[in-house]
This record gives sequence, structure tokens and C-alpha cells, in this order.
Amino acid sequence: MKEVECIQSLQQMAKKLLQDTGILEIVSMEAEPELRSLTGQGVLLVPDFVINVRTKDKEQYSLFFEVKSIGQPRYARMAANQLQAMTSRRQNSYGVFGAPYLSEESIQICRENDIGFIDIGGNCLLKFNNICINIQGRPNPYPTTRPLRSLFAQKSTRALRVLLCNPKRNWAVQDLAREAEISLGQASNVKRKLLENEFIEEDQSRKFRIFNPEALLRRWAENYTYRKNKINNYYSLDEVSDIEEKLSNYCESNKIPYALTLTSGASLVAPFLRYRRVFAYVMDSSEGVARALGWKEVSSGPNVSILEPYDEGVFYGLQNIDGKRVVCDIQLYLDLLSYRERGEEAARFLLENRLRAQW
Repeated sequence: MKEVECIQSLQQMAKKLLQDTGILEIVSMEAEPELRSLTGQGVLLVPDFVINVRTKDKEQYSLFFEVKSIGQPRYARMAANQLQAMTSRRQNSYGVFGAPYLSEESIQICRENDIGFIDIGGNCLLKFNNICINIQGRPNPYPTTRPLRSLFAQKSTRALRVLLCNPKRNWAVQDLAREAEISLGQASNVKRKLLENEFIEEDQSRKFRIFNPEALLRRWAENYTYRKNKINNYYSLDEVSDIEEKLSNYCESNKIPYALTLTSGASLVAPFLRYRRVFAYVMDSSEGVARALGWKEVSSGPNVSILEPYDEGVFYGLQNIDGKRVVCDIQLYLDLLSYRERGEEAARFLLENRLRAQW
């Protein structure tokens, strides 16, 4: 949606919401307000539109609307700064950020900066004087703006994994592309989306680093399940520790990329769960590995699950623990969080005892 279309839609929505409240009277609406504000740096600021309202106590207020075609946190913060500059010297004025749809992080930014918000679906918060209009839960009429699906697409997650595994490093786009083994264009797109959502911060040289790793990891986890990988289940007569040892030795001897994950990885990285089932990523036909190690394929009651990775990026940042390869802590957290059998507890333990210390 273009910004001019967004402004027109939000004008109509704001007018309808205010009329429906029954507690405010619309005195006038200025589609092209004459008001001007200068910031301390001499920058001219003009609201996109102003609605003047009157309360039942006959008090008049001016609602200043700043509209962006994108509702992500970076734009919410920009709008908040602009609105504060416009309203700080005007009595009975209140700033409102408008966008097609606002993320939870953007809504929180509005609350923290004491400004209102409104989207095209009619979700809003207007809170000034003794007035509070709070509408939430209405569906997003432009669902493509709600999730960051492209940020959590297959190739993009390679870049996320690299950034989260190296939280203190400053990156240029070309360095990230090389490290994550993705195209320069893909790396550039990932950077742009991360900036929009304030997951990274950029310096004057345009290098960037992770800014809010836990929030980014949480959003990724919401869009991930270890079941994205193809899973093949087997049964072995061996004990769990012997299965892991034999699997490790076989893959090492045959130069097959592999890595323990889920309960098997957690038992080595951050022991928390008792477990009876081995989980491992293997970059090869699991049938060949199963045949060589004497496993029987089963449809129920497996004690070995081989994951054929949805992307080779799962092997980034492997750890060598007790002679066995284990996925990086980021990948382990993602896998555990979507695992039913106390996986969430194990993921939380990993976050609190390892990940936060690295950030």
C-alpha cells in the first residue's frame, strides 16, 4: 500500500471510530494541515492530517496523525519522535501513529512514548485527558504485512543463524553473504527487514550488528518447528549412549555431515532432560546409515530419529563435545522449543544458562 492510500484509509477509519465512541465530537478534519513544527535541528515537520475533537466537557483537542506505509518498529520510533516534536509545545494536542498494520513491538513503542496508534483494520489506542479508546483484536485486512515470513524463509535463516551465533561482531552485507553462503541480494534484503524491526543496529559506516537477539530468536521460534525437516524413525537394540557413539563414529569415518540435536544435543550442551530417544541431523540418506548400524525402520515407538535437514544452514557453528558434533546453541534452542516432551523447559534452561551469557 502506498503512503497516500494509507493516509486516505486511516482518515476514514479514524473519523468512523471517533464518531462511533459517542464521547467525542469531531469539530474539523484537516487533510492538509497548515501547522508546521521545527525540530532542534531545524527540520520542518508536518502531520499527515489533524482531527480536532471536543469532549463532553467542551474541551477541544487536536489529534496529530503521522502515517507510515510500514508499521514495523523502526518506523514506529521515527513517528514517535516526529509526533513528540510536533505536540511538545502545543497545549491539548496528542500524537497518533498510523499504519496498515502494527506489530506488537511497534505497539509497545507507542505506549512507551505516550502516543496513540491506529491501523486500517480499526485497532487503536487513543489515550489523552480522561479519554481512553482501546480497540484490539480486529483482523489485519492486509495479512501480507503481518508476519515476517520472508525473514524466516529457508535461505534467510542462514543469515539469522550467523548473526545470532556472532552477536558481538559488526558485519558488512558482503561479509554476511559470504559467511551465510547466500547471495548478496538476499543478505541485503535480510538486513533491510532486520533494520525495519530493530533487530540490528547500524553505524555510520553502514556496518551492523545484532541489537535485540532474544526478541529475534523468539520471533524465529514462532515461525519454526523441527518438523520442517524430513524425519525418519528407527529402532535400535543399543542403549542411547551407544547409538550416539556408533552414529558419530560411522559418520566421521564416512565423511558424512551430521550433528546431534534435541534431547541428544541438550544432554551434552546443557544437561536437563532424561531421554530415551536419539535425535540427529544427517546429510545423507538415513536408510544407508540405518542399514549400516542395524536399525529397523518403525512407525511407532522409535528410539532413533534421523532428521534430513530442510537447509544445510543447520550445520553452521557446530560444537564438538566429548568427540561428538552438536548443532549450535541457536539451532538447539529452536528445535527444543518445538519439542513436546519437556522441550520448552529444556529450551528455557539453555536460554538462561548459555545464550543470554553470550549476548
